[in-house]
Amino acid sequence: MTILIAGAGIAGLSLGLTLHQIGLPFRIYEAAAEIKPLGVGINLQPNAVRELFDLGLEAELDAIGVRTRQLGFYSKFGHTIWEEPRGERAGYAWPQFSVHRGELQMMLYRALIARAGADCIVTGARAKGFETGAEGATLILEDGRRIPGDLIIAADGIHSALRAQMYPDEGAPIWDGRILWRATTQAPDYKGGGAMVMIGHDSLRAVAYPISAADPETGLVTMNWIAEKRFDPSNDWRREDWNRAAKIEEFLPDFESWRFGWIDLPALISGADQVFEYPMVDRDPLPRWTEGRVTLMGDAAHPTYPVGSNGASQAIVDARVIGASLLAHGVTPAALAAYEAQIRPLTTAVGLANRKGGGPDAVLQMVEDICGGEFETIDDVIPTADLAAHAARFKSIAGFSIAELNAKPAIIAAGATAS
Repeated sequence: MTILIAGAGIAGLSLGLTLHQIGLPFRIYEAAAEIKPLGVGINLQPNAVRELFDLGLEAELDAIGVRTRQLGFYSKFGHTIWEEPRGERAGYAWPQFSVHRGELQMMLYRALIARAGADCIVTGARAKGFETGAEGATLILEDGRRIPGDLIIAADGIHSALRAQMYPDEGAPIWDGRILWRATTQAPDYKGGGAMVMIGHDSLRAVAYPISAADPETGLVTMNWIAEKRFDPSNDWRREDWNRAAKIEEFLPDFESWRFGWIDLPALISGADQVFEYPMVDRDPLPRWTEGRVTLMGDAAHPTYPVGSNGASQAIVDARVIGASLLAHGVTPAALAAYEAQIRPLTTAVGLANRKGGGPDAVLQMVEDICGGEFETIDDVIPTADLAAHAARFKSIAGFSIAELNAKPAIIAAGATAS
């Protein structure tokens, strides 16, 4: 009764930890020959942090990340549009974390190996396709190996081969014209520490937040930052070079004046050891994720623009809901159908909200449209009550409103195991 997982990213590892917790056999097949820390900073919302705490990983999270205290939005002139407390300071029973994606992945990997043993992950095993039948499913690897199992969960990311088998005509991810330059820099902290900031508007913006405590000798933190610029999508912007190392000369001039006392964007950009370039991409929501004994999760199921700090968080929640569905329905296609019925409508709503400017950062463009980012007090532009309502609306759409999350029972009850 083995569950096969394609991909050892955050989604696949979280699912492996969940299946081990509830006593179901599994094996993860990972394309890379060696699992290494990749990526830059991400945020984990309280709904996902709750699930990691329920997996017994609170101390491990504190060792690698920062408990986020505040989120703020600022115009291109550095004027404050909206600031709100986050995590426990906002009233959640669980914190929000800012963390390096690679450190999170390696933490999950170490925890899984310690609990389930090294043989639970097979590396150098890229998923190519699947077969599904009444009694089982077969994961087909690129090297020709055929791995039999009871269920297959595709956690193989935005370029998922298993999604491509389900939807062979879908094509490449959809680029909206924006490019993200991402890196980390040793820099002074700001606004009391643990603060995430978004500055600018839809065509030119920056995001920054610390992902480490201050170094006791230098006083500096590891600051994750993103610089973003919109281009004409028809230009294709070196499509073949996406995720490449970038030259700061290509975008630094656009941010040269973004020095606001509490943050110095040109210094952040210039201080990075290496900068990487990414496209702002997603995919259209799917009408279904499940085919027989195979389903999709994480970015393989619902890739969305990284504007609401929801991607990695949702992948972790996916894993927990899959686990709960297996407890309720057994290792059966019915469990996959129950998981999809619960999660797909939510992620579809989030993805469409992010596309339509309904994410929390939409306030940046609202202010730009009204006054070009120049104002004395924000109430002269948008009433703060409207800003508060907008922030609350996205939390509700994404499944982490404060009252709802605090009142919600655990996805998987403590001590629950498969019979």
